[in-house]
Amino acid sequence: MPLPADFEKRLWAAANQLWANSALHPAQYSTPILALIFLRYADARFGRDRFRRLRSLPIGRDLGKALDGAMRAALAESHAGDGVFPKTFGRFDARTLRALVELFGSIPLELDGDVFGRVYEYFLGRFAPKALQKGGEFYTPGSIVRLIVEILEPYHGKVLDPACGSGGMFVQSAKLIRAHEKRASGAISLYGIEKVAETLRLARMNLAVHGLSGKLVEANAYYDAGAHRAEWGRFDFVAANPPFNQSAVDRKPLENDARRFPFGVPSKGNANYLWIQLFYSALNAKGRAGFVMANSASDAQGSELAIRKKLIESGAVDVVIALGPSFFYTVTLPVMLWFLDKGKAKTRRKGETLFIDARPIFRQVDRTHRDLAPEQIELVANVVRLHRRGKYEDVPGFCRGASLMEIER
Repeated sequence: MPLPADFEKRLWAAANQLWANSALHPAQYSTPILALIFLRYADARFGRDRFRRLRSLPIGRDLGKALDGAMRAALAESHAGDGVFPKTFGRFDARTLRALVELFGSIPLELDGDVFGRVYEYFLGRFAPKALQKGGEFYTPGSIVRLIVEILEPYHGKVLDPACGSGGMFVQSAKLIRAHEKRASGAISLYGIEKVAETLRLARMNLAVHGLSGKLVEANAYYDAGAHRAEWGRFDFVAANPPFNQSAVDRKPLENDARRFPFGVPSKGNANYLWIQLFYSALNAKGRAGFVMANSASDAQGSELAIRKKLIESGAVDVVIALGPSFFYTVTLPVMLWFLDKGKAKTRRKGETLFIDARPIFRQVDRTHRDLAPEQIELVANVVRLHRRGKYEDVPGFCRGASLMEIER
């Protein structure tokens, strides 16, 4: 079941409650709201009815204390671990808490998808400092995550996201596996790296409510070579949306780390080719990676050009997809999706890279935002699948050099 049409209006109503009745900074509103949504979904998943009891508490009872107790029980039952949420409910007056409980108690229990990441995206877009947008720290839209996962096909093995954010890549990977009638918890092992403690709590919560578990660590993927060190170079899949175009990374500590940066460290510019090398070096000999990347990475010059040349000569660059602007809530820039395949060099596709111009393909959500409809995701993914099989003739309207818009027509 998709998000209700009025879901954002409900979130905004919740934010207004906090704005009027709490001492929280606007950027902190997502924490208690996500906590209540977590509790709501824990009820649905584990067959409990905590929310009904909370809504029926008589006026005058300590609702904050009751919420803290219900949250502790939900966290224990979901194995989400300590520290997923800070203790927040005692900071609100009873009237505010009761209004929030009523609001979120009315949300349907059948919602699907990366709900927590969607809420995080909404609050990031509404309240987060503008500096975050310039730093490239933004939540990955669900349709882009689904496209990456459909093309990557992480059905089994070890899956890494070294910039895991709210865990949306993991959730979509699990959904794809379940769609193929397999248990995700038995098919894949999830590994994540996230430098922001609050976002890492969000990811752990997201996995817990979706019945998943993983080895998620708080670390800075640039500098912390010890994060998942024993598994580095052994991952079957990497899926990520890194904070690209970051220019303030200290390159000096990385220059002798050939294990993680095998093609060298750029002498200047931004960190895009540090991320690309992290994805490449994390994979095993047959591993695949799919990730979001800035358009500028495809024609960067200087030392980045030399690194890109080595990457291409490795034979691992499999597919590059150009997307149009306005897919993200906090930035409007167009992006590309890159896919690496280390095993490709030993197949008949050696020396081939598929470029797809998907800029004409989108669905206009509102005046300023776009996404990809399910059939559009399937169209692009099927072109990639047929390319891998060498069966272009099976795509209606396909010819070399044709655009996806022509194929769709």
